[in-house]
Amino acid sequence: MSRSEGDVPARGYRRFVALGDSQTEGLNDGDDRHGFRGWADRLAERLAASESQLRYANLAVRGRRAHEIRGEQLTPALALAPDLATVMAGVNDLIRPRFDADAVGSHVEHVIGALAGTGATVVTFTYPDPGLRMTAGRLLTTRTREFNERVRTAARQHGAVVVELSAHPVTSDPRLWSGDRLHLNTLGHTRLAAAVAHALALPGSDTTWTRPLAPRPAPAGWRRAGADLRWTAEFVGPWLLRRIRGRSSGDGRTAKRPALAPIDRPQRTRK
Repeated sequence: MSRSEGDVPARGYRRFVALGDSQTEGLNDGDDRHGFRGWADRLAERLAASESQLRYANLAVRGRRAHEIRGEQLTPALALAPDLATVMAGVNDLIRPRFDADAVGSHVEHVIGALAGTGATVVTFTYPDPGLRMTAGRLLTTRTREFNERVRTAARQHGAVVVELSAHPVTSDPRLWSGDRLHLNTLGHTRLAAAVAHALALPGSDTTWTRPLAPRPAPAGWRRAGADLRWTAEFVGPWLLRRIRGRSSGDGRTAKRPALAPIDRPQRTRK
């Protein structure tokens, strides 16, 4: 059976490997010039604070879909013999016109199962409904719910830890998301790192990451409409153009931390 937030006996981890796409790579918590930090880096720093022997690798690459994470990252991850692995996959599949929940869920289940089969603690995630933070996201509400159920099923089958982001309204607060509405900002990555720490029952972790932000007045309708138009021009348009050209934001990119190393030894991102 799966294990949920805070339902995991605290233990020390020495080999942490993160698999995934742009969210785990850390996009929009930093930049391409100086490097991205992201929730996985922040979690590794927290782990290292209580375990001096921690070694951390981050195999995530932006733009990767579930089958690519399985095909490109699983074998290297297994070779690193992690005792803690995180699997965040499926969002790049969810936003594609032709989404097959069964096929995508099968890839994610295979990755979780292979890692859990080695004895590693595996952490995976459900996703908040995108329709709660942007109008266009309502088109993805049903498939997001379907995919979340497949993640839960896979976690139950393999005893993985599930971070239930979909269960907490704060995860849909636009203030945790960057201007592209797809990637977390620094505050969002900080909250997500705290969510995983709580799920793993790390020392000092608690439920404060679930607390809502202070209320703020809703923007006027004309401001929302203007923001939607700018978002479409700046982010949706370029994304569609890449799809038409058969390109991905991750083309030519490799993992920023392909090998296990102490958290105080960052590895240069290769383009």
